[in-house]
Amino acid sequence: MSSEAQAVSRFRTPEPVFGVVAPEIIEDTLICLATENEQYLNELSDQAGCFKETQIVEFVFLLCEKWFLDQSARYQAVEIFERFMIKHVEESYNSTAESRINNEQGEGNIWGTLKAQMCDTFVLRLVSCIQLASKLSFHYNSLDYSYTKQNLVESELAILKALRFQINVPTPFAYVELLLEVLGHNGCLLPMKQLHKMCMHLLDLTYLMRNIIYDTLLKISIENSTPSELQIAKFLSVKEDFMLLAVGVISTSAFILNPEYWNQVLLDKKYTVQFLGLHELKTFYIFYCLHSTGRQVCCTGSIIKVESFNILILQGKGRLGI
Repeated sequence: MSSEAQAVSRFRTPEPVFGVVAPEIIEDTLICLATENEQYLNELSDQAGCFKETQIVEFVFLLCEKWFLDQSARYQAVEIFERFMIKHVEESYNSTAESRINNEQGEGNIWGTLKAQMCDTFVLRLVSCIQLASKLSFHYNSLDYSYTKQNLVESELAILKALRFQINVPTPFAYVELLLEVLGHNGCLLPMKQLHKMCMHLLDLTYLMRNIIYDTLLKISIENSTPSELQIAKFLSVKEDFMLLAVGVISTSAFILNPEYWNQVLLDKKYTVQFLGLHELKTFYIFYCLHSTGRQVCCTGSIIKVESFNILILQGKGRLGI
C-alpha cells in the first residue's frame, strides 16, 4: 500500500451515525453548547471575523485536505487562528502604546517592527494552528511543511500561551452534528447520511464565502444596500452565531435534498428549540438557499420551538431586522 493510501486509511473517520445517543445526553449537550455560544457572543471582540478571510480559510482547508485531517479539524484550525491573531494583535498593539506616542515625536517605530514580524510568521502560525487542531481530533501527524521542528514547537507554544491553553474552542461543526443527532433521534424522514454530507458542503461554502453571504444577508434584512456603521457593528453577533449558522446549514440542506421535508426538519416536536423569530430565520434560510442552489425559494413556516427543553437557546429576536 502506498504512503498516501496508508494516510487516507489512517485518517479517514467512520461515517457518522445519528439517533443513537440517549435523550438526556442530547439535552445536556445542547444546553452546554447553547451556553457556550451565548457566552462567546456576549464577549465578542469588535475585530471578530477579521482573520476569516476567504484566502485564509482556503489555505487551511487545502492543507487539511492534503494532510488527510478530520473534517472537524479544518473548522477548529480556523477558529483557533482567529482567536489567536485577534489576541496577539491587540496585545502587541497595546504593548507599544508608549512607543507610538514617542514615534509621533520622531523616535523609534516598535509597532512597525512588530507588524513586520507578524507578517513574516503569518503562515507559520496558520500551520501551527492546523497542527494543534489535528492533535485535538486525535489524528495528529507530523505535518510536512518547510519549517524546522524548533520553529513549529516554538510557534505552537506561542499560540498556546496567548490563548492560555484554551484551544478546544467550539465550532459550527459541533452544533450541526448535535442538531442532526436531535433530528436522527426524532425519526427524520430524510436519509441522515445524505443530509450530513450536504451540511458539510454548505458549511465549507459558508466559511469560504463568509463575507459575501453575510454582507448580502445584512443588506437584505435591513432593505438597504448601504448599512450604517452601527448596523454593521450590531450585525457582528449574527455573523458569529454558531447556532444560527447550524440551523441555516441544516434547513438549507434539507430543502436542497427534498423541499417537502423542510417543515419536518424545522418543526420538530420532541426536541424543539425556539431559535429566533420567524423573520430572522426565514431571511437567513432564503438567502442561504439562493446562494447555495441558485433557485428561487418560497417558504412558509413558524417559529421553531422545542418544548421539552423549555429554554431559549438563542437570545435577541429580531437581530437581523436591525
